[in-house]
Amino acid sequence: MKKAVIVIPARYASTRFPGKPLALILGKPMIQWVWEAARRSKRAAEALVATDDKRIADTVASFGGKAVMTKSTHRSGTDRMAEVARKYPADLYVNIQGDEPLMVPQVIDGLIDGMGDAPMATLCHPIEKEADWRSPEVCKVVIDKTATALYFSRSPLPFQRQYNPAVRVWRHVGIYAFTAPALRQFVRWKPGALEKAESLEQLRALENGMRIKVLPTKFRCAGVDTSADLTTVETILAARHKKRSQH
Repeated sequence: MKKAVIVIPARYASTRFPGKPLALILGKPMIQWVWEAARRSKRAAEALVATDDKRIADTVASFGGKAVMTKSTHRSGTDRMAEVARKYPADLYVNIQGDEPLMVPQVIDGLIDGMGDAPMATLCHPIEKEADWRSPEVCKVVIDKTATALYFSRSPLPFQRQYNPAVRVWRHVGIYAFTAPALRQFVRWKPGALEKAESLEQLRALENGMRIKVLPTKFRCAGVDTSADLTTVETILAARHKKRSQH
């Protein structure tokens, strides 16, 4: 069985929400919710938080997690993960954003099991609202019949003169799995014109001919971008907890 390591990039200096990984959700810091979900993965050997901030590292240590200090100059979470990969050898690396407190271990395991021989894999789910399809905040992906990515965009994709809910459109879920060689190669490439234009780093892979497997999932991402998002996430997590306690 291939060894997989989960890396959770977490930085303190967020423009819209400084200190976001330490924001409390139902009494626990957000980074703890993400780490606990990662730690319950049956397919990953280890879950590590990659950060450049001692406050985050100390918080992770306080709840029994393992944090790896990384450079503060990284442009992206993938670059931060690549630094961790140099210290912790594995066959596969999974990048989970530190602002996804609703993550569940089954989603992580499904990504690892489903990537097959692809160098890189990610997830998607159907878009159900026209507003999401039109929103530049929602990343869309077009895939071929082999579940390989054709393109990612912030634009409505595929284009329709009039929105038709019967046309299957996919939302990208920002969790990535890389083979070790693919991760090393990815961070050696410089961001290209498409990545810069769309501000989507996964386009770096497509611009350089790297295949990305895109697996459909029932998981609905609800990342925390602003403090206002905390209320939404707390409501969902509280409902989850209540449901589990009733069983």
